[in-house]
Amino acid sequence: MDVDALRILEPLCWRAPSAHNTQPWRLDYRPGTVRVGWDPADTLPAADPTGRDLRLSLGAFVETCLIVAADLGVPLEFVADHCARDHRVGWLRTARHRYDSPFTAAQVQARRTHRGRFSAGPDAPVLAGVDAVARRAGGSVRVVPDGDLLARLLRTADQQVYADPAVVGELRSWLRLTPAHPDYRADGLTGRCLGLSPVEATGLRAALAAYPALRRLGLPRLLAAAAGNPLALGGAVVVLVGPPEMDDAAQFEFGRVLMRIWLTLHAAGSAAHPLSQLVDAPATRTALGVLLDVAPQRLLHVARVGRPVGPSARSARRVGGLGFCGQ
Repeated sequence: MDVDALRILEPLCWRAPSAHNTQPWRLDYRPGTVRVGWDPADTLPAADPTGRDLRLSLGAFVETCLIVAADLGVPLEFVADHCARDHRVGWLRTARHRYDSPFTAAQVQARRTHRGRFSAGPDAPVLAGVDAVARRAGGSVRVVPDGDLLARLLRTADQQVYADPAVVGELRSWLRLTPAHPDYRADGLTGRCLGLSPVEATGLRAALAAYPALRRLGLPRLLAAAAGNPLALGGAVVVLVGPPEMDDAAQFEFGRVLMRIWLTLHAAGSAAHPLSQLVDAPATRTALGVLLDVAPQRLLHVARVGRPVGPSARSARRVGGLGFCGQ
C-alpha cells in the first residue's frame, strides 16, 4: 500500500476518542502494510483493569482510519490479528475498493464530546438509527429509564472511583488543568474539555493534590458531590449492549460500532457525554444490568446524549502539531 498516503491522513485519524484522551493507538509503517497496535504506557490499568475501554478506543481508531481514508480516496481495509502479548490488533492494507461508509473526514474532525447542557435529547428516529447501527453487529442501544435510581447509581459510581487511590492517581496524571502543563496541547483532559471554569479547575487541582492526606477524612465523597449531577444538564442516557458472548476481539469490533454510533449522533446534530464510571464500578454495573434486564458483562459503554446548547471544546491530539484542543 501507499503508506505515505496514510501518513498524510494520520492527524485526522487521531481524532478518534479514548478514555482520558490517552490516545493509546500506534501505527507501525512497514513495506506494503501498517501494523495497528497500542502503547501500554497509554493505558489505564487501574481504571480499566479488563481492558474494555482500551479495546473500544482501538476499534474506534481503526474505524476512523477507514472512514478518513475512504472519504479522501484511499482504498484501505483492516485485517484483524489481535494479540494482547504483542500489543497488536491487526493490519491496515490496500483494498480493491474504498471502505463503504456514509461518514466523512469532515465529520470525524468536527465530532465532539459535550459535557455541558443539552437543549433536548435525541428524538426517536435518531435513537432508532443508533440502535440499528448496533443491531447490525449483534448488539443494541438501550435508553436507561430516567429517574432517581439512575442519579443514585451515578453518585455511587463517582464515590467508588474517587475512593480508589490508584484510579485517582491515573486520573490526576492525565488531567491538564492549566495551560502551563507541558502536555496541555498534546493529550489528556483539559479543564475546558471537562466544562470547568478556571476557578473550578484550580479547586480540583488543589483537592487532588491533597488526596493522599484527606482520603480517609471523606475527600472521595466530597469530590463525588463536587462533580454534580450531569443528568440535570438534559439529554437521554443510553447504553451500548453487546451480544451474549463477548471476547476481546468482539469488544474491539464494538469499538468500531461505537465510533459509527457517535458519528450518527453527530450527523443528527447531537453529541455524547461518556458516563463510563457506571460500568467501571462493579456494583453500579450490576445494578444497571438489573435495571435493563441485561447481563452486566454485556454493558460496554454508557453516555448522556442530546443536542448541545453551546460549542464544545476540542481535546488535544499529539499527531499533526496543530494544537488541536473532542475527545
